[in-house]
Amino acid sequence: MAMAGPRAIHGDGRLMRPRKSFAPAYLKAREEGGFRERVERALALLSPSCRVCPRSCRDADRGRDETGLCGVGRSARVSGWGAHLGEEDVLRGWKGSGTIFFAQCNLRCVFCQNHDISQTGRGDEVGPKELAAMMLRLQDTGCHNINLVTPSHVVAQIVEALALAVEGGLKVPLVYNTGSYDGLESLELMGGLVDIYMPDFKFWDPAASGRYLLAPDYPAAARRAVAEMRRQVGDLVVDEDGVAVRGVLVRHLVMPGMAEDSGRVLRWLAGLSKDTYVNIMDQYRPAWKAREDPRYAPIGRCVPRREMEAVGRLAVEAGLWRFDDRWRRLYPVGEVSC
Repeated sequence: MAMAGPRAIHGDGRLMRPRKSFAPAYLKAREEGGFRERVERALALLSPSCRVCPRSCRDADRGRDETGLCGVGRSARVSGWGAHLGEEDVLRGWKGSGTIFFAQCNLRCVFCQNHDISQTGRGDEVGPKELAAMMLRLQDTGCHNINLVTPSHVVAQIVEALALAVEGGLKVPLVYNTGSYDGLESLELMGGLVDIYMPDFKFWDPAASGRYLLAPDYPAAARRAVAEMRRQVGDLVVDEDGVAVRGVLVRHLVMPGMAEDSGRVLRWLAGLSKDTYVNIMDQYRPAWKAREDPRYAPIGRCVPRREMEAVGRLAVEAGLWRFDDRWRRLYPVGEVSC
């Protein structure tokens, strides 16, 4: 398995912890009083009107199975789950990240490569017992962690299921894998339960966020969310094998023609902490509406090598140094054909 170099992964002693000394945060939460009150608070976010995320759909009582913009009512929907070997090296290790993909989303990204899941809701409704059973099964197969993908709109359902999973013997790190459009009240509920936050900070510019995510308040919400995540868990810490056990890992997808916007995101992250672990992602491809709709022509192309290199320089100039160094597809010089 190709891993990043020792400095990029381990850094100094502050950023490494022997696995034997690690215990998931949710075990301490159970010892300090259990989950009953936390579950009650989580479910209260759904009724009488939903305030789980920044959308605050006031006309949706999700506790009564009504739906807001995200399209999910009382029960979470899951589109798939299993050991995932395509995540960052620090998450997948050699046995995989135990990934649970939630259907629907509180963002409306016009370029979403998984729009059949995030926008149309392809997936099955699951109750708390079923969701807890998935977590335990993934642990039993040897996964290094439980990786909750697109959780922002189903925080209440996750807390409810986690309470059952912990009683069933769950003991691996919990990963909150989000698009960063998270409500602070929801994140406060997840505090003391989540070990690893993996936010995807998409845009700095409100106009771009309004156009491409249908959420002009996204940048401000993302800054609040990522800052709160770091307050809870700090910079990413790995064990002696280079597998993450606690902290924040930020993803940033480079978009065509938006290198300066990327630079502003990266400079802000460096201001938060220069030890922030960052995956600068190069896999943007025009998908869904961005592929054919002329309204989104500026992002209707791939990202050329020169733009990726420009963003990489901006990250280093900002003082960031902990990067995900997985294999990269070698781009030809100039534009990349899609």
